[in-house]
Amino acid sequence: MTNFKWLEQLNVKDEVGELRFRDTIEKQLRLTSSATDYYSNQTSNSSFQLLNEQDSEQAKHQLHDIIIDKRLSIESEGLRYLVTIADSLDIETAIYKKQLFEVSGNITHEIFEGQVLLEILVHWSEQALEWLVEQAPQQLFKLVVFFIVLLITRSAVKVIRKVVAKAVKSQNLNLSHLMQHFFISVSGNAVWVVGILVGLSQIGLNLAPILTGFGVAGVIVGFALQDTLSNFAAGMMLLIYRPFDVGDFVFAGGVDGKVSHMSLVSTTIRTFDNQVIIVPNGKIWGDVIKNVTHEKTRRVDMVFGIGYGDDLHHAEKVLNEIVHSHPSVHPTPEPIVKVHTLNTSSVDFIVRPWVDTEDYWDVYWDITKQVKLRFGQEGISIPFPQQDVYLHTVSD
Repeated sequence: MTNFKWLEQLNVKDEVGELRFRDTIEKQLRLTSSATDYYSNQTSNSSFQLLNEQDSEQAKHQLHDIIIDKRLSIESEGLRYLVTIADSLDIETAIYKKQLFEVSGNITHEIFEGQVLLEILVHWSEQALEWLVEQAPQQLFKLVVFFIVLLITRSAVKVIRKVVAKAVKSQNLNLSHLMQHFFISVSGNAVWVVGILVGLSQIGLNLAPILTGFGVAGVIVGFALQDTLSNFAAGMMLLIYRPFDVGDFVFAGGVDGKVSHMSLVSTTIRTFDNQVIIVPNGKIWGDVIKNVTHEKTRRVDMVFGIGYGDDLHHAEKVLNEIVHSHPSVHPTPEPIVKVHTLNTSSVDFIVRPWVDTEDYWDVYWDITKQVKLRFGQEGISIPFPQQDVYLHTVSD
């Protein structure tokens, strides 16, 4: 090429030689392009074969790969050099620049040339069109099957949940609300998991790596969510031992109120002043649990005091009349009215009637009110703490 430039400066034209040189460069471009394409395909095929070879054969193939990579590097460098010469001869090189970009993957200023960029886009569009023609109908059919499987799974989940809900709510089983919710939720989620896995298998995905990945992810998530898993384990213990259920009045986790909702992670308690408090199950299971409404009957414990100057037997008779006349007090077990303590300023009676759990506070308040009214009518005093102070005048 340098010789032709010198001849041009000397005004000596060698048109025949230039045509031969141009023809030689075009032939070399085609040959080097073919060689580059060949070694590039060899590299791709060799990488795929290496995955399926035994260990004894892998060393030979690795050596073969090194040789192929070296030949590919040499051919691609030769093609790049020829492209530079061809550009100076105004030979169309867009297709070769596109090939260099596909082989090396290096982004240079050359790919932003209009013709080169057009060649790349055309090549990609042809590959996409070829894939659509060959694979699109099959992939579309698999996608339709996947959505059909999901629709069937959705219907199956509804049916399974209804069946399980009807089964666990049977009076013969006597399951808690938490356990009923657990079985309904687990049955629905299990069907969803099976349905999604079946759908993914219909698409053609290999489920073994996915399941392995879920196992590894489960270990990682387990370490990251230790507190949550602890609450989950506590929820399972509450599920098994059933110390309380939805609707019970409890004192648990430092909170007292009515249980409005239970899950395997937390328990929602509505306090008596209508506050909603969510308590982690781990805190509930690790503390004292007091279930106020677990039993159908409860004993109301009350203490009433009279003065030391009052008639003890008369006061006891009045208390018995008040207790036995209340319609919510059970005749059995027999209500207890006994002298309990000789206090500092009063004689204390214990009054212990048995009532239905839902009548506890009504009976407590009614009897307290009646005692105050009857004691006033019967002339029985209700002492209160008092202190006498005596003043003595001291003369000078």
